[in-house]
Formats: sequence, structure tokens, C-alpha cells
Amino acid sequence: MSTAPVAIRRRNLLDRLPHQGYDQAYVEKPMSAIAHLFRQLTHGVYVVGVARGSECNAFTAAWVMQASFDPLLLALAINPRNSSYPLLIASGAFTVNVLHQDQMTLAAHFAQPRCENKLAGIDWSQKRTGAPVLAECLAYFECVVASRCAAGDHEIILGRVLDGSLLNEAIPPLEYRDTGDLDGSSRLFPETF
Repeated sequence: MSTAPVAIRRRNLLDRLPHQGYDQAYVEKPMSAIAHLFRQLTHGVYVVGVARGSECNAFTAAWVMQASFDPLLLALAINPRNSSYPLLIASGAFTVNVLHQDQMTLAAHFAQPRCENKLAGIDWSQKRTGAPVLAECLAYFECVVASRCAAGDHEIILGRVLDGSLLNEAIPPLEYRDTGDLDGSSRLFPETF
């Protein structure tokens, strides 16, 4: 661990960031530097579907990854204040719908706070778990909750994959870094490490 003062360590971090295409004033803000740093982690953009009985909802997520081969597990990070969280916990199941590059509008739609019916006007179906599967997604996974773990302001949900399908492999997946600040996360990063 460096013994340099925080301000010097932060300045060194800023010196190492690529400046192409970025305004110098933007890069010098510590919060923006940290947000920019975290945007270098590569991950996709997903719509997570949840349902319990006739109540269904879905939300945009980026913190999803494979966690195990045997058994097949996906890890999902969700804020417990998310309006879909109670449905996910009560049902014990969820879907992960992988979005493709041309679905930025769909990602923005499901990133909105809970509204009357986010799924209205969207072509979707229910499979084994009853959670929504979007017809136009790149691929989907159906999962049942295997375990949960607190993780700061989020909770990590491990989902055992029951089923899934690749629906359209012709278009590359949408990546989180391509969404800009769609989710408003840049304001959530601390100002310093």
C-alpha cells in the first residue's frame, strides 16, 4: 500500500487514465475518475425478469456473471431497495435476458423506476420459472435462487441455472460501458478511495 497522501495517489491515478476523447476538466474530478475507472470492467447489459403469481416486473442490470460450472450458477447483484427485489426473494426465481447492441432503448426502458407495467407493449413469455423472458433478447437464462450474500449496498444472489437458450447470435451483446451514464451510477461512486 502506498504511503503517499491520498491527493497524490489520486493524481497518479488520473495521470494513468487515457485522456482521448475526454475533456481534461471531466477527468480531473475525483468522482469522475473513479467512475471512469470502474467503467473499464467489462460486462454486459441485461434485463432481469421476476414474477410471483400474476405479478411480474423486470429491471436493467449490469452486475451479472457466471459464478460456477458445476453446478451452473450466475451471480446477480441487486440493491434491496429495487422494487423488483421483494418479488425476486418471494418467488425464489429470476430470468437474465441478455441484450444485444441494438437494444439500448430497451435497456433505458427497464432502467426506469417502477411504473404501472414495464412489460406492457413488450413481447415476452413465461417459461419454467414464470419469470419474464423477452422475445427479442440475444439469449436468456432461467434461474432459481441458490443463496444470497450481503455485499455493501447490494445483495449478491446466486442463481442455479435451470434452462436457457441462445435466441440470436448474429448481433453482439450490449456492453455496460456503451450505455454512458444510463443508470446514473456515476453519482453513486465515492469522491475518493
